[in-house]
Amino acid sequence: MAIRILIADDHHVVRRGLVFFLKTQPEIEIIGEARDGKEAVEMTMKLLPDIVLMDLEMPNMNGIEATRAIKQGCPNVKIMMLTSFSDQDHVIPAIEAGASGFQLKDIEPDELVRAIIQLKNGENQLHPKATSHLLSHLTAKNSDERKPLDGLTKRELEVLKEIAKGKSNKEIASDLFITEKTVKTHVSNVLAKLELADRTQAALYAVRNGLTK
Repeated sequence: MAIRILIADDHHVVRRGLVFFLKTQPEIEIIGEARDGKEAVEMTMKLLPDIVLMDLEMPNMNGIEATRAIKQGCPNVKIMMLTSFSDQDHVIPAIEAGASGFQLKDIEPDELVRAIIQLKNGENQLHPKATSHLLSHLTAKNSDERKPLDGLTKRELEVLKEIAKGKSNKEIASDLFITEKTVKTHVSNVLAKLELADRTQAALYAVRNGLTK
């Protein structure tokens, strides 16, 4: 079944370009276009796409506000930010609002398709340019954030570190010499113990707690 996509971008040329390209992909179905954040929220509630490709800076309601509203009303809909901004003031709020992916508009078309497919399959998709030089400098907000880590087993901690590197379950399984099914179990345990919504938040948590050094 094709991945149902809603595109939200206030720039007509960018939006139509995305539609034109993605419509050529058999794995993807474009079900709607939104010109601003408010329209993106309204269309998402009505159409229930699998993924929303969300611009950050839009009139009426920006991408972060729209993401937060969508996740509150439709928590199963995944949001991928597709933007020109890669600074900390945009990346971190977007992830905290509920975005599961963050890609830059200079991404190669084929890479965008792969990122969409992987996001649909539950893999966090954070562009290296948007995260590597930013998240590596983050530290825990306070010492209390370290305490939940004590509840993780050694293997769960290893898996969390691999998630922070943006690796897929298959890659983690290969690196740790365990089965992909076992990795999925560890990922579920990590999210439950740390009370995190998805892999993207887990990656951010890991970096904030110094697990990527």
